[in-house]
Amino acid sequence: MRGQVTAIGPDTVVVEVGGVGLALHCSPGTLADLRVGAQTRLAASLVVREDSLTLYGFADDDAKSLFELLQTASGVGPRVAQSILAVHSPDAVRVAIATADTAALTRVPGIGKKGAERLVLELRDKIGAVAVLDDGGVTTVGGAHVWQEQVRQALTGLGWTARDADSAVSAVHESLDKSADPPPVPALLKQAIRMLGRTR
Repeated sequence: MRGQVTAIGPDTVVVEVGGVGLALHCSPGTLADLRVGAQTRLAASLVVREDSLTLYGFADDDAKSLFELLQTASGVGPRVAQSILAVHSPDAVRVAIATADTAALTRVPGIGKKGAERLVLELRDKIGAVAVLDDGGVTTVGGAHVWQEQVRQALTGLGWTARDADSAVSAVHESLDKSADPPPVPALLKQAIRMLGRTR
């Protein structure tokens, strides 16, 4: 959406497009870069409800795409998705999900520990591989090894200890063909449960 900024509120901006003023909900970081009377371009996402049509505005297409992806997780609506992007940059959100950094995610108002764990579980496969800067340089997180944390969390959720879950995940990992992509997470979870069943 491209046009002239005619008003800026605490969490909205009005952009005049073709003689019509359109209100967009924006994060504080996006609003900080706007000036009344100046031309702007915002990546816009339209959220359709039975009783409303609401526009959300973002500084770039990357933030908009992540905003829409976040809403595919259970219990995450547009307000929560925008809150996440108000607290963290898109890259920081992807790293937090890829590395299962629930502490970072719970810094967002409205997201508790279970909500953060759900975000990781449901979105980790969708965000793909993410480059993380650590002591050893740049490490790629995600992709082929995402399943390990998902299976580990599922096993502890089913009542096994963290030590048992780690052992089962290691055993499943050793049994995989390293030259091929791993099977779907549900199949890996079943394999881990079978291995744990043998040790009981």
